[in-house]
Amino acid sequence: MEYNFDQVHNYFERLVFEEVARRAQQPAYSSYTADMLADVACLALNRLPARYVRHDVDMMFYLTEQERQAMEHSLDEVLKFSFAFVLERNARSMR
Repeated sequence: MEYNFDQVHNYFERLVFEEVARRAQQPAYSSYTADMLADVACLALNRLPARYVRHDVDMMFYLTEQERQAMEHSLDEVLKFSFAFVLERNARSMR
């Protein structure tokens, strides 16, 4: 029997990567290096629950509007925390 797990991924990965990249374009985050942005993404993903899917559309199909809003809120809160945490840690290491 042949196995193919290529499509299996954490639903939050794409969302986190896209949102980190989007926020990195904002002036408030212009001081973040590529390494810092990668740290932000890792920290955020580690603070979110793993939601493994084969197709993103499957996840969205089965969520209620309330669950979707809760996920968006969680993502926003986790990213705010992660950006602040990485910036503070980077500032401390520069001293």
